[in-house]
Amino acid sequence: MASSPARTIRAVFRGLAKLADTYEIEIGPLRARGVPAILLGSAAITLAAGAAGMLMRAGDRMPETLREARGLFTSTRPERPSLNP
Repeated sequence: MASSPARTIRAVFRGLAKLADTYEIEIGPLRARGVPAILLGSAAITLAAGAAGMLMRAGDRMPETLREARGLFTSTRPERPSLNP
């Protein structure tokens, strides 16, 4: 006896629902389970890929940017280093 396509589709969706319920993410106070956990995981992967791509494109300008950031940090410190040690 062959199963109908509707039964097969229903069984597939039931299996996917059980699989989705097993995913769980806990990061500090953030807890997600099921589909929200899958969405958070895929968003994190997409964000990491975008950041890596940005770093690859801006790689030649990074030393200059880091130098400027370090200069900004040292200029905003409350204690300034003396010129004559």
